[in-house]
Amino acid sequence: MQSLPFTNENPVLDTPHLRLRGHRLDDFPACREMWADPRVTRFIGGRPLTQEEAWLKFQRNAGHWPLLGFGFWVVEEKSTGAFAGEVGVSHFFRETQPPVENLREAGWIVSPSMHGKGYATEAVRAVLGWTDARLSDPRTICLIHPENIPSLRVAEKCGFREWSRATYKNEPCILLQRTR
Repeated sequence: MQSLPFTNENPVLDTPHLRLRGHRLDDFPACREMWADPRVTRFIGGRPLTQEEAWLKFQRNAGHWPLLGFGFWVVEEKSTGAFAGEVGVSHFFRETQPPVENLREAGWIVSPSMHGKGYATEAVRAVLGWTDARLSDPRTICLIHPENIPSLRVAEKCGFREWSRATYKNEPCILLQRTR
């Protein structure tokens, strides 16, 4: 596993429509609301998260930075400052069947009010550009439920290609890989 020099804060990334920044405590209500929405969790665990589960995920996403030197960003819409979701890369040590080498994994989640605006693709491209410039391993993976067509489209637009099929938490998934 590759890490960067320790940092307590992730850098701010600006795109034409979005600002990607570190997590703040006052982001939690919007994150909790996003993770409680069945449209968000349909292909990610299959059920809305409780407040406790959302809090643990929020802490996990914020906590990657001091441990690995990379991680997740909060995504906000530039024009309104509204919470748009979370995007980033990390090592999740997923227990897929068959097992997969622990590679850097990209992940994205967009609040339902922001669906259909192209924000996931815009944010993922910004994150991949940042990691490509800083991390030596050229590979990034993602795993997506086969029925999650919008996420599969984002992955394809960002250069990911299917390389395997697996099972994760008793659900089918497509493993995609991107090599810069």
